[in-house]
Amino acid sequence: MPDFLLIKTSSLGDVVHNLPVVSDLRAAWPDANVDWVVEAAFAAIARLHPGVRRVLPVRLRQWRRRWFAADTRAARAQFDVQLRAARYDAIIDTQGLLKSALVARRARGPRHGLDWRSSREPLRLFYDRVHAVPWDRHAVHRNRQLAALATARRVVGGVDYGIVAPAFPPAEADDDSPRIVENPWLTHAERFAWVPPTPWAVLLHATSADAKLWPVFQWKKLASALAATGLATVLPWGNAAEKARADTIADRVKGTIVPPALGLHTLAGLLGHADCAIGVDTGLTHLAAALGVPTVGVYVATDPRATGVLAARAVNVGGKGEVPSVNDVLGALARARAAVGT
Repeated sequence: MPDFLLIKTSSLGDVVHNLPVVSDLRAAWPDANVDWVVEAAFAAIARLHPGVRRVLPVRLRQWRRRWFAADTRAARAQFDVQLRAARYDAIIDTQGLLKSALVARRARGPRHGLDWRSSREPLRLFYDRVHAVPWDRHAVHRNRQLAALATARRVVGGVDYGIVAPAFPPAEADDDSPRIVENPWLTHAERFAWVPPTPWAVLLHATSADAKLWPVFQWKKLASALAATGLATVLPWGNAAEKARADTIADRVKGTIVPPALGLHTLAGLLGHADCAIGVDTGLTHLAAALGVPTVGVYVATDPRATGVLAARAVNVGGKGEVPSVNDVLGALARARAAVGT
């Protein structure tokens, strides 16, 4: 029974892109144990895959701000104990950054990573074996190829993310959404009273870089067009600026809902039970595609060939310097809906 450790800590989209590696390993070795080191903020995604035995949450982003503080040292020591509790047949670092290589170095077992031509940082000294994986392949294919080389096998079959949507609305025990401070007396059922009774589309309008945003007026036109087909539209958000944008898009657009803040596990349920999802270059768009929902990736500043949505029922539109129209998006959605799911 082989034991594997995957290291892919962040970001959300990158973590989603690593899910097929778990499926590949379990397809090759059905009795394999697969553990995964991931940033605590994204641990919910790794936990969605039934092939993951242990999720080892790490807080590198938080720790580096107070590296030598007493509480940080204690947290690092506790993580180190968990990391070194098992010995692995292969430690596979698909992140390819110094932070992930340092984690790999502390784990017990043969360490595999990218060679210097295949990664953004020269990390050869941190691994026992390095492998060449072409840069011109999609991130999903790069992850799968590295894992295949690390375990002496070939990549076989199509992309299988291996996850299913959790229930939505979630049971109270499964809801990871932040509590509404202004209304702490609301029951769980009341907190999800906003869920539409009709099928819904999720519009993922927010992203970490302003250059990747699709114009607000386009979102409003899209929401109106979807409402005309009988779909409600839901606009999740993660911070004050994103909520303000969601409110602007929803203003005077029939059937458009701005929900309260939702946790990542709860968002997975919202996406997985949606009629469709349309989103910019952001991790939640990749999550929707991984869940098998008809998904359109809207690209305006990046090349979707490298990191676009990749799934049987996913279609990318636009590209670097190419801002798609609402008609482009609706046409892509029709193609995504017509595709046969895996």
